[in-house]
Order: sequence, then C-alpha cells, then structure tokens
Amino acid sequence: MASITSIGIGSGLDIESMITQLMAAERAPVKKLQAQASSLQTKLSTYGKMQSALSTLRDAAATLARAGTWQATTGVSSDAAAVGVTTGAATLPGSWAVQVQRLASVQSNATGVYPSADTLVGEGTLHLELGSWGADGSSFTPQAGRGVVDISVGPPAQSLAQLRDKINASNAGVVASVLTDAAGARLVLRSAATGEANGFRVGVTDADGHNSDGLGLSALAFDPSAGILTMAQALAAANAAATLNGLPVSSASNTLGNVIDGLTLSLNKVTAAPVQVDAKPDAESMRKAIDGFVTAYNDLNKLIAEQTKYDAASKTAGTLQGDSAAVAMRSRLRSLLGESSGASASFGRLADVGFDVQSDGSIKLDQTKLANGLANLPELRKLFAHDDPLGDANDGIATRLRALADQFLGIDGSLSTRQDGLRARIERNQDRQAQLEDRIAMTEKRLRAQYTALDRQMASLTSLSGYVTQQMKTWSSNKGN
Repeated sequence: MASITSIGIGSGLDIESMITQLMAAERAPVKKLQAQASSLQTKLSTYGKMQSALSTLRDAAATLARAGTWQATTGVSSDAAAVGVTTGAATLPGSWAVQVQRLASVQSNATGVYPSADTLVGEGTLHLELGSWGADGSSFTPQAGRGVVDISVGPPAQSLAQLRDKINASNAGVVASVLTDAAGARLVLRSAATGEANGFRVGVTDADGHNSDGLGLSALAFDPSAGILTMAQALAAANAAATLNGLPVSSASNTLGNVIDGLTLSLNKVTAAPVQVDAKPDAESMRKAIDGFVTAYNDLNKLIAEQTKYDAASKTAGTLQGDSAAVAMRSRLRSLLGESSGASASFGRLADVGFDVQSDGSIKLDQTKLANGLANLPELRKLFAHDDPLGDANDGIATRLRALADQFLGIDGSLSTRQDGLRARIERNQDRQAQLEDRIAMTEKRLRAQYTALDRQMASLTSLSGYVTQQMKTWSSNKGN
C-alpha cells in the first residue's frame, strides 16, 4: 500500500482547509487579546505624550516661580559704538554716566627697515621679559610670576622671518610679525595682551660681542631703563582709563567686567562727553517666560481635550475618552488658573494680568492687562513666584502649579500610577497570548495527528474496497466461462 504524503489524499477530503478553519476559531480569543493589547499600547503612548507635555508645563511654571525671572535686567547704552553694556544676574536697575579717557593698549616696537623678510639679522640670544614701565621709561618692574624667556638665535644667522617664528613659538607673552611695505620689511613685536603690566623689554646677547650697537641681533634690543633704544617703540602699553559717575576706573583690557554688581562695560573708543548706560528690567525676557508658560499650558490642554473627547458626528472617541485620571488632571489645572492668591496686594488672580481662559480651556493673553502687570513688577512677581512657608493661600500661582505638576508627575502621582497600571495589563495580556498560542499549537498538532490517522485508515479501506471489487469481477468472469 502506498504511503500518505499529503493529508487528505487518502480520503479525498479537504482536511487542510478543515484544520485551517478550526485553528481560526481557536485563534479568535488571541485576536481579541491582540486588539486589547493594541488599545492598551495606544493609551500608554498617549499618557507618555501627556507626561511630556506636563513636564514642559512644569518647567515653564518653575521659570515663572523663580524670583530671578522677575529680576532680570538688560543693558542699554546711549552710544553703543562707544560704550557697550551687558548685565548679569546680580545687576540691579540703575543708570551710570561713563566717559572714556583712554583705551587699553599693547606695547608695540619695530626694528629698522630691512630689504626683505629673508634678510639675515644675526645670531645670539634674545631675552624677553614682561612687566610695566615707569612713567618716563627709566624704570621697569618685572611681571610677578614670570621670568625672563631666553630665545637662542643661530648659528647660523637668522632672518627676520625665522626670528618671528622663534619668538612666536617661545610663549613669552610677545607676538612677532613681519611688516612689509614699499620701503622694505620690519620685524614688529607687540604684547600678547593689553594693559600696562604687559609691557616688555628686550635684552640681547649678540654673538658679535656688542649688545647695544644696533648691528646684528642687537638691532632688536630695547631697554630704556638701561639707555638701550635700538628698537623703536611705536606704542606704549597702557590700561584703559574711564570715569563711572565721576569716579575713576581702570582696566588692563577694554572690558570692565563686573564693574558694578554684574555690570560689564565694553570700552570701544575715547569719548568727549559721558555716555549714559542703564540697567533696565528685561521685560522682553519676562514676556518670553510668560508666553512659554501659556504655550505649554495650551498644548497640554489641547492634547487632553483631543484624547478625551467624543465626536458625535463621526461617532469616534478619543483614546482616553472617559478616562477619569486624564479628565481630573485637566479639570484641576483649569481650576487652578482661576484661583486667587493673597501674595500680591495689587493682583489677586491671573485674570487681573491678562490671563483670559477661553471656553475650550485655553489661555488667551490680554496684552493691555499684561503690560499693566509688567509695569508693576514687584507685585507681578508675587502673583507668580511668592512662596509662603505658612501656607498655600499666599503662594504665587506659578508656585502652586509647579507643585501640582510635581504631584502628577511623581512616582505615586496619577500619571505614573496610570502608566504602571497599563504596563501591568499589557504584560498580563502578553502572558495570556503566549499561553493561548501554546495551547493552539498543541491543538493543531493533535488534530493533524488525528486527521492523518483517519486519512490513512480511509486510504486503507479504499484500497481494500478496490481489491474486493476487482476480485468479484474476476470471480464473475471465471464463473461465466
């Protein structure tokens, strides 16, 4: 008897189709679980979006709850081209008259003219030393903490370009360059930094034995305190000099940093008359913080509204339609916007400074009311940022909202609890799917075994029937003969 190689061949029945239909019926509970898992994942994802939007709102509220937000200042100069001004966190509003008598400068020296940058100067040793010169140049005070930097030159004799490179590589606080014009080339030395303490002198040990004759390497010598002036000085090192409200101030650079409580002045040119500089409340940054809060609130409000709504026209529900945690959060946030605070004597509610809550729960700013609020910064700051240790009644609205958001976002908050619950349900759903898949696999294996045995039995009976029929025909034929 031939063996069965495909189920159903022996019996002639479409057993494969029968098994497929039976397995489809068995998988119906799995498909239901898969649909439930998809719905749970969508809800979990939506809660993730809500958590992100609420975190953004919390950060925006925290910004409004910081006193520093309402103390921010910005610098204004009546002549920014002459005197620039920036403010810091510690700067208080104020006005100052600044007059610049002198800008900070570097010392600059130059050699005589040579035919080209490749002209050989000489060999020996240069001695570079930073320090400050006396008023008449007769004395030199070395800079504390720095010694003399010795630069070996040759042999063989070095050119202007080679000397430039050696000086720049020495890190001596002096920068060298070659100035070339129609007359020829000159080696120019200048201080790396401005300020009278960054002057320099140049000593020379010339290989020709003459250290100040202006020949060979000694052409670079400069030390007025010793009467050596073979290298000419084009510019002396000097501090910036200015007056601030009539008081003299000095700086090694043209930037007077933190000159008054975080105020920084940039001196750009000498002025014939005082320049007015002001530190004013930075209304623009405050408006930006308020706008950021409104945008964050409206984004969260819109997200929750869309996810919890039911559209009667299309008969479709949002992912979180009827979700008590989402609805309660939106209701609590909206309620907080209308609460009163005793923190400010001038403003009791956000509506007093232009926060108009619309019918859809969003905020629209009344710019006129907001401008009035910004004109009274001390009271506006209290409305938003006051933190009363004695109770919530006098807390600022932003302080309250930040605390509320922290509760929602906390490990035991409604958002975290809801997400944990959804994750647990998803995990149970996946476990149940795995159990059903195992049971279905065993059921299919059992059915295939049963139908295979039946198919073989049917094939055997069919074969036997054919054999009996053939024998009967043979018997009948023999009997007729």
